[in-house]
Amino acid sequence: MITVVGIGADGWDGLDEPARTAVLGADLLVGGERQLALVPDGGAERRAWPKPLLGFVDELGGFDGAVCVLASGDPMLHGIGATLVRRLGPQRLRVIPHISAHAFACARLGWPTADVELVSAVSRPAEVVAPALAPGRRLVVYVSGPGGAAEVARVARERGFGASRLVVMEELGGPKERIEESTADGWGEREAAPLHAVALEVRGGGPLLGRTPGLPDDAYEHDGQITKRDVRAITLAALVPVPGQRLWDIGAGSGSVAIEWLRAAPGARAVAIERDSARAERIARNALRLGVPSLEVVTAAAPAALDGLPAPDAIFVGGGLTADGLLERCRAALAPEGRLVANAVTVEGEGVLARAHAQWGGRLVRLAVAQAKPLGGYTAWRPAMAITQWELR
Repeated sequence: MITVVGIGADGWDGLDEPARTAVLGADLLVGGERQLALVPDGGAERRAWPKPLLGFVDELGGFDGAVCVLASGDPMLHGIGATLVRRLGPQRLRVIPHISAHAFACARLGWPTADVELVSAVSRPAEVVAPALAPGRRLVVYVSGPGGAAEVARVARERGFGASRLVVMEELGGPKERIEESTADGWGEREAAPLHAVALEVRGGGPLLGRTPGLPDDAYEHDGQITKRDVRAITLAALVPVPGQRLWDIGAGSGSVAIEWLRAAPGARAVAIERDSARAERIARNALRLGVPSLEVVTAAAPAALDGLPAPDAIFVGGGLTADGLLERCRAALAPEGRLVANAVTVEGEGVLARAHAQWGGRLVRLAVAQAKPLGGYTAWRPAMAITQWELR
């Protein structure tokens, strides 16, 4: 059994009796250097987390003796506890939580906790904050290191939300607790204590890029190979983004479908498969700027590029539709209850989808979108290329 003990900035004084007993009774005590320094020596072997982490996590599962893992705050809230559960299973763990920095921050600010979004930028780019930036939103952001607040301020500032209220909270709940209020513009490049969280009340006139699929086309860097806004919204509705589920975006172009899949369902996963290396690099830039740096980009042509990829829950085919055997391979790869959506703009692509519909059923539709454009002194409808879409569930 592995006992995971949450510990705060108040250190040993903030632990209850069961937590202290677990620490002092351990044969192996594991944690970060800062956390290990907060507890007295009970004779246990001490190990700081190595890098990479996951191999050592697996080793813990085979340790012969009592293991105690120290974690910041609530171990199951963006903490090591969640990682241990995923790797070792919940039956192997006993978790003794502490008050989280999220709860402390909301209490200090008088914000109803249920109305405040928690974003973790620990060991991730601060751009993960981007999808939550909308006027009136309240966020608590977990960060790493002294420069964490400056990075959050930068992301808000670069997106037009420099007027946002920014509150930097150091050592929450401990004797050195310190709270300083500023704005994203005003904070600049200042550093904070290594242990701090950032509260953000979003203000400003930056572009409103919500989580609902259908971002403006100019939100993306692209070379024309992009699923256009209206069709993209319909496509994502057919794919049904779900937290924890994985998408394959084949022939990804600018990556717009995979990116909006991830933005729509926090915790979802996606792989963008694009054979053109310049486009693949562009996809990675778009993913970072739009706040989903977890997007995996595979630079190769399908169907060969699909070898070895984890099974998808949903697949979108936006390019390469006429490649031999591609749809057959996609259909075979789908997890139970999976969704397959393919779009075509050419006669050849339409033929592939018509044959797939005849063989496997599903839903075949044609999407036609026109925009009002100036024509002389008048306004006329300018049609976009019609899209044939096949959906299989």
